[in-house]
Amino acid sequence: MIRLDHLAVAAETLDEGVAAVEAALGVTLAGGGQHGHMGTHNRLLGLGDLYLEVIAVDPAAPAPAWPRWFDLDHFSGPPRLANWVARCDDLDSEIAASPAGVGAPVALSRGDLRWRMGVPADGRLPFGGGFPALIRWDGPHPADRLPDSGLRLTRLEIAHPEAEALRQALAGRIDEPRLVIVPGAFAMQASFDGPQGTPLLR
Repeated sequence: MIRLDHLAVAAETLDEGVAAVEAALGVTLAGGGQHGHMGTHNRLLGLGDLYLEVIAVDPAAPAPAWPRWFDLDHFSGPPRLANWVARCDDLDSEIAASPAGVGAPVALSRGDLRWRMGVPADGRLPFGGGFPALIRWDGPHPADRLPDSGLRLTRLEIAHPEAEALRQALAGRIDEPRLVIVPGAFAMQASFDGPQGTPLLR
């Protein structure tokens, strides 16, 4: 089984992404860091049982010799909720059970955080990002050490032109009542509940 781990907001620049999320959700993001292997950097937001990540190409880092994850090499436009990540206990088995293109396991780190993640060879996840990136944490989980924003995810909606095929690809593998897949042009939106209301992030 896989479990919802975190949401990823892609942006052309980290500052732009952080400003957009903070304006939409009415909260302040916590720290993050650099991913040397991918030439990216991030900022995080604690959501209780999971977290949100704003991620962008790090202009101060050397460009990697391989495509960056989340298709960031081709990202343009306003910051947006672009991907989701699911964690598992047996990464190799879950990758084998997933659609072609979910990626090969790569060992990664940031500070004292350690994880293995399926990274597609071309940086592009199946279903245009509708299928989750798969991750296995080895040690601490970021959500356990982030300040609590007070927000809680109530719904993650993924619209996709192949909604039924995406549902079938996830059938029997995730028990997540907050996840809803609907027909339509590809888009993601997340709804939250918190002290200041029920904000929406797209």
